[in-house]
Amino acid sequence: MLISPRRRPMALPDPHPGPSSAQEQPQDACAAQESADDLAVRRLIDANLDRAREGLRVLEDWARFALERADLVSRTKDMRQTLGRLHRDAYKLARHTASDSGAGLGHPAQAERRQPAQVVAANAARVQEALRVLEEFGRSSDPPLAAAAAAIRYGLYDLEVALLQGSRDGARRRQLLARCHLYLVTSPMPELEAMVAAALDGGVRLVQYRAKPGSPGPDGAPLSDGQRLEQARALRRLCSDHGALFLVNDRIDLALAVDADGVHLGQDDLPPAVARRLLGEGRLIGRSTHALPQLQQALRDGCDYVGVGPVQATPTKPGRAPVGLEYVRQAAAACPIPFFAIGGLGLETIPQLQRVGAERIAVVRAITEAADPAAASRALLTGLGRPS
Repeated sequence: MLISPRRRPMALPDPHPGPSSAQEQPQDACAAQESADDLAVRRLIDANLDRAREGLRVLEDWARFALERADLVSRTKDMRQTLGRLHRDAYKLARHTASDSGAGLGHPAQAERRQPAQVVAANAARVQEALRVLEEFGRSSDPPLAAAAAAIRYGLYDLEVALLQGSRDGARRRQLLARCHLYLVTSPMPELEAMVAAALDGGVRLVQYRAKPGSPGPDGAPLSDGQRLEQARALRRLCSDHGALFLVNDRIDLALAVDADGVHLGQDDLPPAVARRLLGEGRLIGRSTHALPQLQQALRDGCDYVGVGPVQATPTKPGRAPVGLEYVRQAAAACPIPFFAIGGLGLETIPQLQRVGAERIAVVRAITEAADPAAASRALLTGLGRPS
């Protein structure tokens, strides 16, 4: 009998096959590529966070030391610190400067930035470009960073305008303000224009047009807005001719209508932040203060100067209790911006004001009621140690 040879059992496919060497190589290559890409993304995020934070610091220091604008400093610092909180250790550890082909590279355009406005514009652009990179590459790997970068980038557009405007008109006005030590606040009177012209001839370089509601006009009737506009225009022209600053009390609309250098606001007037939005960054905002907390708030609001008083009782502020010299002393110790002591002041009060630290005064009657406003202005400036 023939015996059939034993058949080998048919090999069945393994339902869970292990990877072959041919399959392992593409997967390993993909993993290596993903790892390299992740590292590259972390490196470029680190580089652009550094770039954005450095540029913001340039803008912040310009706002602080040149413009002396606490509000702009605060806005810029908030942006910079937000990015600092999002600058994770993983990004910093991916840094490798030695292998960065772009490290240390410059550009001829950098040497052409000779004006502060050019430096401000260049660094604002640098920050905006870096934020865009963070936004694009952070969407998939770090959504909170991408969202923050987008928000800061849009906020920076307005901040850049504020810094550039402040760098030109605002810088010129604030530099002139810093040189002013005698401030003339007008009061309605028959020969207003002639009085202001004489005071300017005597050396006054800061004038405020003040005409409260119900103030009498030349005919004795309450001033109309048309008459206020006519008076403000005339005083604006006089101040321009003498290189003096011209401000308007309370009325932002009137200040804009005559292209004034700024406004002075009382505690019951519009908030400085609202005034700033209406006036722009290039104009001055002053604020009346009667106590240290009000002065500190004015600083936070970005005011350019403050009035401190009334030091003595005065008919121009009926019902307002005098603050005396103690508040002047406090202001001298705490105020980094120009402050003007005000309220019943004249030549005879300057020595005691100087003893508590005041360098600047604002006056009404000491000039407006003087027989010779030019001579009175010169005498006040001499008493302040700033002869015209």
